Amino acid sequence: MKGIGGSTATEQLAGLGPWQDIAPPITREERLARIEKARKLTRDSGADALIVGAGTSLRYFAGVSWGGTERLVALLIPVSGDPIMIAPYFELGSLQAELAIEVEIRLWQEDESPTALVADACLAWNVTTLAIDPALPFLFVDRIAKSAPGVTLTSGAPAIDGCRMHKSPAEIALMQQAKSMTLEAHRRAALILREGIKASEVIRFIGDAHRAMGGPGSTFCMVQFGRGSAFPHGLPGDPELHEGDMVLIDTGTTVHGYHSDITRSYVFGTPNDEQRRIWDLEHAAQAAAFDAAQPGAPCESVDAAARRVLEAAGLGPDYALPGLPHRTGHGIGLSIHEPAYLVRGDTTPLGPGMCFSNEPMIVIPDRFGIRLEDHFYMTDDGPRWFTEPQPAIDAPFG
Repeated sequence: MKGIGGSTATEQLAGLGPWQDIAPPITREERLARIEKARKLTRDSGADALIVGAGTSLRYFAGVSWGGTERLVALLIPVSGDPIMIAPYFELGSLQAELAIEVEIRLWQEDESPTALVADACLAWNVTTLAIDPALPFLFVDRIAKSAPGVTLTSGAPAIDGCRMHKSPAEIALMQQAKSMTLEAHRRAALILREGIKASEVIRFIGDAHRAMGGPGSTFCMVQFGRGSAFPHGLPGDPELHEGDMVLIDTGTTVHGYHSDITRSYVFGTPNDEQRRIWDLEHAAQAAAFDAAQPGAPCESVDAAARRVLEAAGLGPDYALPGLPHRTGHGIGLSIHEPAYLVRGDTTPLGPGMCFSNEPMIVIPDRFGIRLEDHFYMTDDGPRWFTEPQPAIDAPFG
């Protein structure tokens, strides 16, 4: 079991310290360039302005990391003119502390209507069509429609996704740091495994490892042993590890909001013939998906390439089990799942800066599952791995 077991959490944490290869944060100039691109894409979509609600897109454009609540916090970007930020009056100090760009702030008191401020801005800018952040809750969309009945509301996805899907070198560097940190946490987690260890102990260790390297901990962590690995998002409970169990660990962290998300699958003990055979098929499917990710190809072609490998081996077809029950991959960035998607029906052409997971999981129902998940980014010449794929079932880290 090369690289599996033989150490302790205490020993492995003692060997960790703050990450040395630090990626710089996104600059003010890059955020302003994003806003300019959003203006163009909004105009091209036929809208006169774009509203971006609290959440990852607001962080993308303005550096504000707030999640959405029942109080409207939003950035309004006209196709010409200066953007404005709408926020509750009592949040002004906190907002100013996070804003990464200079922008006029218009405030509303608790007994006032924030969507009236949206309507006022639309009137002043002669907006007839307003593009709506696709993540903006219906609560606010409905109120905007009532506050500005003369304004047509349309999807802001062409502008927001058109910006966020294509990562800059600075974004790729931040994701590279996050993914490299998570891979190191994975490597050390494998070393602490022992007969009878509980999944909760491994989860706790991985969170501590991410923190020891300077991350915020694990943004999520799923640890499954044996039969639990056959369920793509696991089973409840706190299983113990036994000899011969498949181990499936899926975890990630963030660096300045940019996500990692890596899965490793291996056996505690000596893999049997079926575990080896299915692992080898999974490895081949992941490689086929990577090779299919060529500039200009539709996203769905990557999913199709992985399925061809599995179906040729008698798995599936389509989403049938035993086989691959979900899409091959998802976009990633400030959101752990974001457009575009490596799935049948997504015809978005692959282009430079697009970043994806590659995880064509194989499920053998009620017995075990194997998911190998690494991420790649697109260049002009083709895909590049953020992290090298797992080389073998019994040597998960080489």
